[in-house]
Amino acid sequence: MTSAAPVVTSGASAVPRRVLATSFAGFTLIGWVSLLLPSLIREVKGDFGQTDAGFGLLFFVGAVCYAFGGLGTGLLHDRFGRRAILATAALLIATGLITEGFAPTWPILLLGVGIAGAGAGGIDAGLNGLFMDLYPAQGGGPLSGLHLFYSVGAMLAPPIVAWIVIAGADWRYVLAGTGVVALGFVLPFRAAGSVADHRHPPPHPAGEQSRLDGRLPLIALAVAIGFYVSSELGVSSWMVGFLADESLGTASLALGAYWAGLTLGRLAAVRFADRFDPVMLASACAAITGIMVAVMVVAHSGALVIVAVALAGFSSGPVYPLIMAIGGRLYPGRAAQVSGLLTAAGVIGSIVYPPLMGIMSPYVGLGAGMAGAAVLAICAAGLIRAAGMLAARRAATA
Repeated sequence: MTSAAPVVTSGASAVPRRVLATSFAGFTLIGWVSLLLPSLIREVKGDFGQTDAGFGLLFFVGAVCYAFGGLGTGLLHDRFGRRAILATAALLIATGLITEGFAPTWPILLLGVGIAGAGAGGIDAGLNGLFMDLYPAQGGGPLSGLHLFYSVGAMLAPPIVAWIVIAGADWRYVLAGTGVVALGFVLPFRAAGSVADHRHPPPHPAGEQSRLDGRLPLIALAVAIGFYVSSELGVSSWMVGFLADESLGTASLALGAYWAGLTLGRLAAVRFADRFDPVMLASACAAITGIMVAVMVVAHSGALVIVAVALAGFSSGPVYPLIMAIGGRLYPGRAAQVSGLLTAAGVIGSIVYPPLMGIMSPYVGLGAGMAGAAVLAICAAGLIRAAGMLAARRAATA
């Protein structure tokens, strides 16, 4: 964690360290929350007598509410300010998790999942927008540092939760306890949001460029981030199933290599992303990701699969934060709206393609779904490049 701090603070000495610490802790929180129920799936299914289909509905409710939380952050920012939105989002996460922990019935549990999902989406979009405002002239370095802590939270949750449950704690206490911890974020988030609310936004370019009326670059970025998330989660969700002919140890090693590569990719982006043009870097990383996934599909087994998967993870790591950074550059002063829309577009990608891979599998096999993930990553690269070209053309015309 400490390796990210020097770069994130560079070029922004006026940003208080408490704001950075609160932001990093907030992304660690939502990363942790994202893996809580998946880590507790056996206990929750047993207590409520649910099937995999029931948990599929639970994940769907959480994802949809996450998207609405992110989109709502952008829509409500001008009226309430980031301070109020971030504090409310933390309160929603706390309320949702405590509701889940004490839910007497399955519908109440679903309600808690929806509330917590909306809060997590609000924090995701809100903190992305905060960093886009605090670092308007930089590339994806600061945002990559922020997203690195999401990966940290997601990686820590499964082993720690398993240890707590094995030690004899009730799964409900894990959820409710995390909700109590989330309550502690309300005041720090309010303070962090006030830093951006009290700053003057960067001046808008003249003419149409000052508004979101020039929508084509933003639409291209939204579709690109949806395609990227579809590809990333498609590969991650179905990696073990795709390698069904391999041993469980090999398949698990491949999945671990993918996420280790993704985390290292974001860590490298913290150090080096600001030295390159974000459009070129993001499009190159997305294209390399697609190529490596295609290599994995063709190889299908052996050491080459592990190498290709690790490289795919490494190259995909910076893509999401870089797309956010590009959006902040193209629409200065509109970080909240841009981050909200892009967050929602990414969640839509997570809802659509990974389940579709499972539906297609009995007919065309998971190999075809993985090949589709490779195509989606390459298409994302083209859309990122198109967004940059459209923005440059509009600027030249203006």
